[in-house]
Amino acid sequence: MAELKMPEINYVIIAGNLTKDPVCRMTTNNTPVVNFSIASNRKYKDSNNQWQEDVCYIGVVAWNKLAESCRDRLRKGSAVLVDGELQSRTWKNDDGNNRSIVEIKARRIQFLNKRLRNGENGSEIDEIDVFVDEDSNDFSDDAFDKFLSNEESDLIKNK
Repeated sequence: MAELKMPEINYVIIAGNLTKDPVCRMTTNNTPVVNFSIASNRKYKDSNNQWQEDVCYIGVVAWNKLAESCRDRLRKGSAVLVDGELQSRTWKNDDGNNRSIVEIKARRIQFLNKRLRNGENGSEIDEIDVFVDEDSNDFSDDAFDKFLSNEESDLIKNK
């Protein structure tokens, strides 16, 4: 009988809020890296038909331009959608004990909070949500607003 070959799939998509400010640093060869953790909530009904909430805490690491974008845009409480792969790493702590962690190596991160920035005449305008991709220097416009008429946009803003 032929040997069964399992596909090699390592893909994660998760949304959550940062539990604290991101930690940014540079490697010895000046590569930017940022680490942060997010809390992702799951709601479910228990055996008594009561709603319960479970929180999962996940570590995330981002490199290069993606790390710089995270450093500049994220703070504790920021909402993000992370697309990446799981990776594990092991190190020795100060006591000499081996420690290990499984975290998400981010490929793309969507910043879900809108930022206000100054427009013409000092007015504030919303900045669109963006996806930031580790392989690109580009920010991709992922907002659906660009497909709306002026009337439709006004209706959404007034709600």
